[in-house]
Amino acid sequence: MPSLKATERHQTILSQLQQDGRIEIDALVHKLGVSAVTVRQDLAHLEQSQLLRRIRGGAIAVYPSRFERPVDINASLQASEKTAIATVAAEMINDRETVIMSSGSTVEALARQLPLALRDIVVATNSLNVANLLDGHPGVTIIVTGGTLRTGVYSLAAPLGDILLSHVNADIAFLGCAGVDPQKGFTNSNWQDADVAKTMMRSAKRAMFLADHSKLKHIASAHIAGLSEADTLVTDGKAPQDTVKLLRQSGLNVITA
Repeated sequence: MPSLKATERHQTILSQLQQDGRIEIDALVHKLGVSAVTVRQDLAHLEQSQLLRRIRGGAIAVYPSRFERPVDINASLQASEKTAIATVAAEMINDRETVIMSSGSTVEALARQLPLALRDIVVATNSLNVANLLDGHPGVTIIVTGGTLRTGVYSLAAPLGDILLSHVNADIAFLGCAGVDPQKGFTNSNWQDADVAKTMMRSAKRAMFLADHSKLKHIASAHIAGLSEADTLVTDGKAPQDTVKLLRQSGLNVITA
């Protein structure tokens, strides 16, 4: 097979690790169509980014509760599922509403799917990517929260990242997360973004989390909210039905795209 570009190889490796938790160098040589030397270089690069841990003969997944993927890599994983989730979420926004959007690749997908027919929408966000994606939308006024830039993920956090949000009265908040668990609720891999998400929830009448199936039953290190504090979770059709059932039994409204 033809050799893949480095970014494509990295995405393939991370996807395989997410599925299996472990991968062998020999298998990657065959799968990627490159030499063992190239595979080792790829693994070294990803380990330096804290996305995997090398072991003899291959690599194992780094448990993602502690580390965040770079935003460009994260956006490429489960891309079709995130688009499906975003399409469903976009239908819940009405003209003349004030909307909060957090950072995160699934919320960015929502920004891409926002119908051009919407009018007189105000969007408050701590994500520079979301703001950039909505720039030029004829019906949207964009408010960026301010705060300290988190390099690599392009979100704005404390200090000052939540002051503006405390003065916003939003109709709905769309929030990303790193984990959704029936017992532990909604969690994130970064404490600063988790704190901003809490303020976003307090500033909105309704809180809607957007999370693809890979986030379900995962517990990240920073707590955002219990299931009872949110109104809705939008996930994709690959979500395990037993997990969806448990979430619904808790009283959470779960929509599968």
